[in-house]
Amino acid sequence: MTDRSTHFGYRAVPEEEKAGRVREVFDSVAPRYDLMNDLMSGGLHRLWKRFTVRQAGLRPGMRVLDLATGSADLARAMAAERQGVEVWMTDINAAMLTVGRDRAIDAGMLLPVVQCDAENLPFPDRHFDRVTVAFGLRNMTHKDAALAEMRRVLVPGGRLLVLEFSRVWKPLAGAYDAFSFGVIPALGALVARDSASYRYLAESIRVHPDQQTLAEMMTAAGLRRVRWFNLAAGVVALHEGVRF
Repeated sequence: MTDRSTHFGYRAVPEEEKAGRVREVFDSVAPRYDLMNDLMSGGLHRLWKRFTVRQAGLRPGMRVLDLATGSADLARAMAAERQGVEVWMTDINAAMLTVGRDRAIDAGMLLPVVQCDAENLPFPDRHFDRVTVAFGLRNMTHKDAALAEMRRVLVPGGRLLVLEFSRVWKPLAGAYDAFSFGVIPALGALVARDSASYRYLAESIRVHPDQQTLAEMMTAAGLRRVRWFNLAAGVVALHEGVRF
């Protein structure tokens, strides 16, 4: 792979093409995104996000930036967790951001909404007490640049929380691969009429950094006290880091 190419699932593509390809994936899956998440995880994604909210330690007066907000279930959970917390919803994908905005409005929440690229955030330095990203980091072209931006907009003492698919416990890897590459694309074809996008999502998990590597990337971005929690035997991990 050259310096000007990157992963799109298992394929190498020019860096400048990845964002557009990812946009096509999420344009396609947006209408059935929540239903597919429930089917693929057996509803466990809701528990993973609830754990993330608890780990965030939200207090009244805090300002939170939720990146790759998608259908905004994490943003809504954080806004509901504590009165007086300001939660900003952002996503690079207009179709997903529209779904998230509508879900928040349906829940009676008027949350700030900004369409933007996590690698070039339109916010000042030291602006947010918490930055969260759930199942979005692996789709970003330059993860190191995105992590640096996340640190930049955190206040000193602020925390970044990254919830993402990771490396499953090795004895379960065979069964997990069979589910990921057999069941998930079949569900995508049946429910979302799109098996290719869900095959990409399965592949994107395999080329995403494992727990230790992501922790090292967060440290390299300037975060400290980096740690992670394995959930569902490492299918998912929540990474935390603090800006000093």
